Amino acid sequence: MTGFRAQLHEQRWDDHRYYHHSLINQSLHFLSACTFLTAYVLLFKDPAIASLLGWTVAMISRQMGHFFFEPKGYDVVNDASHEYKEKVKVGYNLARKWVFMTIWAMIPIGLWVNPTLFGLFDQPAGTMEWLRHLGLVWLALAGGGLAFRVIQLCFSRGVMTGIVWATKIVTDPFSDFLLYRKAPARLLRGERYENWVSAEAA
Repeated sequence: MTGFRAQLHEQRWDDHRYYHHSLINQSLHFLSACTFLTAYVLLFKDPAIASLLGWTVAMISRQMGHFFFEPKGYDVVNDASHEYKEKVKVGYNLARKWVFMTIWAMIPIGLWVNPTLFGLFDQPAGTMEWLRHLGLVWLALAGGGLAFRVIQLCFSRGVMTGIVWATKIVTDPFSDFLLYRKAPARLLRGERYENWVSAEAA
């Protein structure tokens, strides 16, 4: 258990110090965390709506922070290039995220063309039922994406790394809420980056 906790702490720390320099990104992660926590509660009552909320608000805000606001230049603080960080990223780096988010964006098109998804669903009676079907497919995508990367990590970096990463992903909303809860107020005060990030690194 000690090894597990140490690896979990290391993965969380590396994720923070490498990929969360921007306070805009941190603020979007705080919004994402709040939304995911709400979705977690809804998951037990209405999985389809929880999935729609998680994907359309939590995931979009989360990935916007990484794609558009996080610095891509040389990281002076950690003495690492963006290319190096992308290479050593345990979870989904930006290249993998582009693939994953493209699949996510294509699913509504496929479901619109084939509303029953080859007989998996009944013909939707209206827009709301179609949206519920979409939420369930997106929920399956989330589970599949998690399982796929865990299996990859188990073979490439070891079973413990895969299990630790899965634990980190599932519990990220809780840790992100605590870690980034002050970011929006700091952003409103005019700060743009973490105080340990120099202007050169930004």
